[in-house]
Amino acid sequence: MASVTARLSLPPLVLVNGRQSLNGTPQKLAMPSTKEGHDRLGIKSKATGESSETSIVKSVQNVWDKSEDRVALIGLGFAGVVALWASINLVSSIDKVPIVPGFLELVGIVYSSWFTYRYLLYKPDREELFQTINKSISDILGQ
Repeated sequence: MASVTARLSLPPLVLVNGRQSLNGTPQKLAMPSTKEGHDRLGIKSKATGESSETSIVKSVQNVWDKSEDRVALIGLGFAGVVALWASINLVSSIDKVPIVPGFLELVGIVYSSWFTYRYLLYKPDREELFQTINKSISDILGQ
């Protein structure tokens, strides 16, 4: 790992790397790096030619340009915003009822535990889950 360097403003008479700072000027602190290679983790990332934001914008522009009924698209967008606003208000009002949030949390924990036991623990069950997901995707796409 590379050493980390930071500049800090320290009060007077503070020991920094065995030296005493008398005037309160920033001192350069260096973190020691480890010498063992077995605990290092290397991560490489590559930038793609197009970010997800630009691809979303392009897909929305394509839908807008290909559409013949733009009033319906505006209405659909408005209905989506209203549905989002209504669902946020519904969740916040349910959250104010004293027992319901704890009960819903318990239901979520039980369902997550069951799903993990049913589909994720054993390899044949994971394969069954993948087949179910692939079947659902092909049904939705009409393939």
